[in-house]
Amino acid sequence: MLETGHRTAFSDDHHQFREQVRKFFAKELLPNLDRWEQQGIVDRSFWKACGNAGMLCPTVPEEMGGLGLDFGYNAVFNEELGYAGSSAGVTLQNDITIPYFVHYGSDEQRAKYIPAMISGDCIAAIAMTEPGAGSDLQGIRTTARRDGNHYVINGSKTYITNGQHCDVVIVVAKTDPERGAKGTSLILVDAGTPGFEKGRNLDKIGQHSADTSELFFHDVRVPITNCLGEENQGFIYLMSQLPQERLSIAISAQAAAQRAFDEAVAFTKDRKAFGRPVFDFQNTRFTLADLKAKLQVGWAHLDWAIRRHMEGRLDAYEGAAAKLWHTELQWEVVDAALQLHGGAGYMNEYAIARLWRDARVQRIYGGTSEIMKELVGRSI
Repeated sequence: MLETGHRTAFSDDHHQFREQVRKFFAKELLPNLDRWEQQGIVDRSFWKACGNAGMLCPTVPEEMGGLGLDFGYNAVFNEELGYAGSSAGVTLQNDITIPYFVHYGSDEQRAKYIPAMISGDCIAAIAMTEPGAGSDLQGIRTTARRDGNHYVINGSKTYITNGQHCDVVIVVAKTDPERGAKGTSLILVDAGTPGFEKGRNLDKIGQHSADTSELFFHDVRVPITNCLGEENQGFIYLMSQLPQERLSIAISAQAAAQRAFDEAVAFTKDRKAFGRPVFDFQNTRFTLADLKAKLQVGWAHLDWAIRRHMEGRLDAYEGAAAKLWHTELQWEVVDAALQLHGGAGYMNEYAIARLWRDARVQRIYGGTSEIMKELVGRSI
């Protein structure tokens, strides 16, 4: 269980919400983790349970049917999900897709999608990455060509979280290819639209229960009114939402790193070597001491970043730095924690194995660590 008494980012209301999340996870999440890992996808019923419990999209304003809460509630949910060792795609809905509807959606789009996203009846995905374009969003090749009062979408996307379950996908497409990034728009495509096909659930190294898919668009016709926000403003919208997306990943990374550390402490105190607990060896204590110090720094920085974001002051460079630092810390901690498990760490029956394999992609999606360094470098 995460220690939260020293935290500075949260109020008493946030702490009460955390207790609700823990009780909810104990009933709906933890008993199903292994099964979801084996089947490669989280049950649709879990999304409905999240909706019924008020865990979906808590920051949606009250006038749009939401609870009107601050990002701290998202952060609490993310931390508990990360500490539980789950890769369920709920954080994508809460932190990444819903803000596009809130900030840029028309009244009709908000009325159609937001209440259903809050209840868990509608699962949203965002399709950015393509086979030939990852962190460089300017390089996307999917197009949305105007034809009368419709767009005709052609292209393919890959590594799309919630791709199997999604009821609607925000497609990043070029509406004016000659303008490069300035000709990018966000187009809503509903599941079942002719020409829109969901590919296979991709076979990943880790995060097995997070459905991740290929999506294909072949002459997909949607009304012009499916444009989310203004045409050719998509790149600006994407850039403006990246700080929250990257902070969200940083939060999950820090919580998962703490869980890996806690697993290593428990294991080394229980496991004996040469007649004494592994924990009693100086190398073990020094390794754990080093990790604990770095985790302490991590939590202090994370609280600063969460507060700064809730104040509306976290900029793109700070978001990139947070993702870079916390995901790199996560990898350092999970790898060291697995090493302290010895051979047991390589066995899937131990939690550290899942934490280790799930951590690897954190330094890739949402912008690779190398891209994060490039972005931070631009601010110097």
